Amino acid sequence: MSKAKTAPPPGCTLNINDPQVQEAAIRIQASYRGHRSRKELREKGPPKILQELKDVVLVEGSAAKLECRVSAFPDPFIVWYKDGKELKDGPKYRYVFEDPDFVALVVRDGVLTDLGKYTVKIKNPFGQTSGSACILVEVPAKISKGPGSIKAKRGTTVVLKAEISGEPPPDVAWLKDGDDIDEDDRWVHLRKSCKTNTILTIKNAKSSDAGKYEVFVENNLGTDQSFARVDIL
Repeated sequence: MSKAKTAPPPGCTLNINDPQVQEAAIRIQASYRGHRSRKELREKGPPKILQELKDVVLVEGSAAKLECRVSAFPDPFIVWYKDGKELKDGPKYRYVFEDPDFVALVVRDGVLTDLGKYTVKIKNPFGQTSGSACILVEVPAKISKGPGSIKAKRGTTVVLKAEISGEPPPDVAWLKDGDDIDEDDRWVHLRKSCKTNTILTIKNAKSSDAGKYEVFVENNLGTDQSFARVDIL
């Protein structure tokens, strides 16, 4: 005894005589044939870079992406490097394969140390190629450690020092009681140690040198300032 067939739920049947259904079937078949023919026509050989990597700017705290377009068959093995050191795929550096022709590296949570030269090496059984570009990091100007207040005797040398950071390297100004300090034989302003320190030197200190001193830093992303008191005894 045969069981009665249960009718499919509404909307789960296709009418093959419907012109729209026939047109969709033709498009699917054509797409499949095109994909198969493109794959069959790809010639085996060493990888080639069709679109080079380009330098990118990474703002501190954000992410940046390096990408290039490649041609390779069989599919290649991809490795990324920073300044010659291999980068592992993980939370900080993310290998991205957006489609068969594009490869990318995403650098997350940007910091100043991400500045450098990045290289992608692309390899398959027939050979290898590589390309490089730089990540340029932008960091707001900042005074990480300001000058300390000083008490000095007349005739001695007073040194005020601040630790600064920023990319592009910030412009620096020193002020006394709100006025810019112009360098001369007694007042010397120096930038040292890979532009991470700024030093103001006051030679042969006088009573008139006592006051409120300010160091001010600025770049296109921000400004910062710090104060210190100098007393001449």
